[in-house]
Formats: sequence, C-alpha cells, structure tokens
Amino acid sequence: MASKLLMISVFVFDLIAFALAIAAEQRRSTATIQTDNEQVYTYCVYDSDISTGFGVGAFLFLMAGQILIMVASRCFCFGKPLSPGGSRGCAVLLFIMCWVTFFIAEVCLLAGSVRNAYHTKYRSSLLFNDRPVSCETVRKGVFAAGAAFIFFTSIINKFYFISYSSAKGGAGPYGGEAGVGMAAYK
Repeated sequence: MASKLLMISVFVFDLIAFALAIAAEQRRSTATIQTDNEQVYTYCVYDSDISTGFGVGAFLFLMAGQILIMVASRCFCFGKPLSPGGSRGCAVLLFIMCWVTFFIAEVCLLAGSVRNAYHTKYRSSLLFNDRPVSCETVRKGVFAAGAAFIFFTSIINKFYFISYSSAKGGAGPYGGEAGVGMAAYK
C-alpha cells in the first residue's frame, strides 16, 4: 500500500511540475522598445514576469518528487544489498538514467527562470546615434525542453522504483545463518 501511495504522490508532483513548465513556456516574457516622452532615449518595456514563478515552481515540484523516490529507495546506496539478477541490473541503469534526465530538466527550468527574470536596463540615445537597444528574453523552447525532460524523468523514476522494489523483495539464496555451523567438541 505504501508503494502505491508513493507512486501516486510522485506522479501528482511530476504532473504539476510538467503543467507548470508548459505554462512557463506559454507565458514567457516579451519585450518592446519604447521611446521616452522627450524622444531622446529608447528603452525596453517587459510584460508579465509570471513564467519565472512557474519555472521555479516546476523546479521545486520535480525536486520534491525525486526526493520522495530517492528516500523511499534509500538512494540505491544504503540499506540491504539487492538480490542479484536482472531486476538489480535494470534498477542500476534506470537509477543512472533517472538522475541524468532529472539534472537536465532542472538545468533547463533553472536557466529559463533566471534568464526570464533578467531584464535589460540599457537605453540608447536617438541624438547620439547609439547602438539600438537589445531587449533580451528567454529563448523559445527552454521551458518546453524542461517539460520534456520532466516527462522522461517521471517515466524513468517510476520504472526505477518498480525495478528496485522487485530486486529488493527477493530473499537471498540462503536465508539461514551466515557462518559455518559446528558441533560441540567432546
């Protein structure tokens, strides 16, 4: 029952993270170049900054789901050793893939959020023929890449936990005493 509850809660966290990443992609900041009242300077005006919050929220929900899976599986490093076999090998491979896709998703979300929050404060003069203002915004697809890797991470960490659980469930080849049994000397 606990593993079903764990899988459902991690699925909900991953689903929320995926939805927030998609929302962040749809609501990225856009900028327009405006001229001041005296027609001397141009500067950038940015619209809503909500996608930064969506990206950070997706980052935190994905991290919460990953932490739940790793705590439940003791991060694959602690606890009883797993029984040998195909499930253990599959769990090792999925463990590595899970962390790689998680790291890529987190980097995309964090980089997109930081870049979206950055607003240029530069201005240029129309009188002195300055360089035109470059209103920098986050590239299209950064949050979408994060959402794709959230999806991959969600699938892989579920399979990892299932493989881990099946490899953990087996009792070893010998369930008795580990030492050599000896009779009393007479």
